[in-house]
Amino acid sequence: MSTEFLLTTLIVVATPGTGVLYTLAAGLARGARASVVAAFGCTLGVVPHMLAAITGLAALLHTSAVAFQVLKYLGVAYLLFMAWSMLRDKSELAAADSAPLPARRVIVSGVLINLLNPKLTLFFFAFLPQFVSTSESHASLTMMGLSAVFMLVTFAVFAVYGVFAATVRRHVISRPRVVAGMRRVFGAAFLALAGRLALADR
Repeated sequence: MSTEFLLTTLIVVATPGTGVLYTLAAGLARGARASVVAAFGCTLGVVPHMLAAITGLAALLHTSAVAFQVLKYLGVAYLLFMAWSMLRDKSELAAADSAPLPARRVIVSGVLINLLNPKLTLFFFAFLPQFVSTSESHASLTMMGLSAVFMLVTFAVFAVYGVFAATVRRHVISRPRVVAGMRRVFGAAFLALAGRLALADR
């Protein structure tokens, strides 16, 4: 495994996107445990894209406009739902995590956020082969190994983002106006990400 792969992976993962946004929101709203669970869910959502890239299914999204558009607009719809949910939430945040969301629900949301993004599949389709020699007899196994490293880095970085958000949570929840502003910012960010995805081409 090359240093170039690790550095590229770290840059890609650390760049804020839907997964980072979701993990931050979980940490601010429900604490460190929820943020780590959210990071795990987002990491699981990467798995289908990696498998698609390894097995060549990404080529279908690249060549089929219908398949790409269907997956893309499902992703847009889910991001719009996340934005609507964030903006309509008027509940107060409690200092203690007395009634956290079920881990299964947090994980499912995290998986869907990354799963319904066709650009992620095409990214891995272009990203992984760069670090695998065409002369290797076990190229698929090498790509799976690199994918596993990418997932570990994804989980670690997302968890750090979320736990950091959880550490400042008590300073945020004591200020209702800050909480309301925070929700508007996250809602607007999900709307912006939905718009960017809607305009995305293959």
